[in-house]
Amino acid sequence: MAAFDIQAFIDRQPIRRPHVVVAALAVLAMFIDGFDIFMIGKIAPAIAQSFKASPSELTLIFVLQQAGLAVGSFVVSPLSDLYGRKRLLVISFIIFGLLTIAGAFAQSIVQLAVLRGLAGLFLAGVVPAVLALVSEITPRKHRSTAVGLAQAGYSAGNAMGASVAFLVPVYGWQSAFWVGGILALLLAPVLAICLHESLAFLVTRRRNDPRIAQTLLRIEPGLPLDGREEFTLPTASKSRMGTLMQVFSDGRAVPTVTTWLCYMLSMGNIALLASWLPTYFQTMADVSIQQFAVALIVALIGGLAGIGSVGFLMDRLRPFWLVAGYYLGNATALILIGHTAFDSPAFMPLLVAFAFFQSGGQGGLNVLLTQFYPPSVRSTGLGWAGGMGRLGGVAAPAIGGLALTYSLSLEATLTAIAMSPLLVMLLLLLILRPTHAAAERRAAERTAAQ
Repeated sequence: MAAFDIQAFIDRQPIRRPHVVVAALAVLAMFIDGFDIFMIGKIAPAIAQSFKASPSELTLIFVLQQAGLAVGSFVVSPLSDLYGRKRLLVISFIIFGLLTIAGAFAQSIVQLAVLRGLAGLFLAGVVPAVLALVSEITPRKHRSTAVGLAQAGYSAGNAMGASVAFLVPVYGWQSAFWVGGILALLLAPVLAICLHESLAFLVTRRRNDPRIAQTLLRIEPGLPLDGREEFTLPTASKSRMGTLMQVFSDGRAVPTVTTWLCYMLSMGNIALLASWLPTYFQTMADVSIQQFAVALIVALIGGLAGIGSVGFLMDRLRPFWLVAGYYLGNATALILIGHTAFDSPAFMPLLVAFAFFQSGGQGGLNVLLTQFYPPSVRSTGLGWAGGMGRLGGVAAPAIGGLALTYSLSLEATLTAIAMSPLLVMLLLLLILRPTHAAAERRAAERTAAQ
């Protein structure tokens, strides 16, 4: 019985139709996930007005949604390592689609907050499963680029969530929930029919799974298989479960903990700004949510360029220095935005630059993580890091609400918020880069010894 190395097969492939199909579905999945997570921040003032509440009273909605995302990252995301990327994605889209539509019928801020918290449980499972799936089917030389492009869908969903602000005057804030929920429900059957399971996952779970040969032939028609192959994966774990302890094994403890801190700072910052930035500009700079929605849609150019470029560049440049540069740019642009008038010619270029660096920085952090963990714990590693990031997202919107409570200026608020990406930059360069390299060397030595 001849050994058939799945990873070697994947890495020698050119980009073929199955790769393009997976990439397209990944972009769609990430788009809807990003749209549903961030849309509520774009219409927060309209929701507050509908319930006759002050904007700061919406903090409960943002906090419970982030709490749901955090719990989902810890509990739901690892299920992808147990039951498959495809299965988790289909189930997640059905459940959070229904819960999002249910949000349109909420009769109070508390009801809406609870529904968003429940939806967050399943929204959280999408990004780790998608990134694991894309990284596991893409040849090594294109892997960072492919993961970066998949994340462009998430960035686009975030930015396009601003478009629902134009539905609010005619159809009410509930229209955003109808759009987000229906999109999720429409995608679920498409994923069920068109998406194939990760080869790395199948080999890790059951090496004689008939779907392995079927997928191989779909990628390379005419591949000579006689049914006697022993499918192998060099990085496959002996354990049948992706566990937290495996995330810490093989010298990954220090880089894992450091990555968690980076995620807490980075994703907390993203959640804070997604929740409050339109409200900050309405309250502190007298800019309507419709005006700011137009600005955010234009900034989509920067977000897409950032998330699309970081993977491409990481395949060609020193990845840690590159990602650290994105976080430095993020902080710089954010400070300058706070000191620039909305109607100034410089404002839009700064907002585009901010979107570029914010999306590229988080995207680059995700790419680093997909390449760090083996397939058996890849979704678990991504999910737990994302869970730590969501914990930051629970605290950050609550802290962000204090800027309104204490009537801080826009300049002071955005300057304070810019400290988070600066700390991420320092952690990347001073701790994560050297410990990550050391862990990879130890893992390679251990694999060679086996």
